[in-house]
Amino acid sequence: MNTKSYIESGLLEANILGWATEAEQQELLQYRASHADIAVAFTETEALLTSYFEAKAVPPPPFIKTIVEEKQYNGSVKKWQFDDTPYATTTQAQPIAVEYDNTHIKVHKYWRPAFIAVFILSKIFLILALYFYFKADAQDKEIEKLRLEIQQK
Repeated sequence: MNTKSYIESGLLEANILGWATEAEQQELLQYRASHADIAVAFTETEALLTSYFEAKAVPPPPFIKTIVEEKQYNGSVKKWQFDDTPYATTTQAQPIAVEYDNTHIKVHKYWRPAFIAVFILSKIFLILALYFYFKADAQDKEIEKLRLEIQQK
């Protein structure tokens, strides 16, 4: 395998990220010792990945630092009371405070009249459907009755 194809294979990135197997790690150590191009590419890739991850890093909330420091030095673990202050002053998104006072769903004020109108219209259409059904049934009976009279004559 030549050095260019080895560099482009992705084994350097896999090794830096810790995804390489033990055999691949040993192979990379041998290639780095024997090929200067691979050693330079490895160093450049490592610097590139480090700068990328440092640029995209999200800082932890400030209170985490105090928790970690206290746990390191004292070895004690205690329950923490957290305040409602935003945890990251550098981020643009702030948490939304949601307050609720009951378990009822609140619907926009215009939906209620709309639901009432739909309910009333459905009852009107039901009554009209029943009226026309019984009217058509009565007319069918009347037509059948007139047919029997015509047949008897």
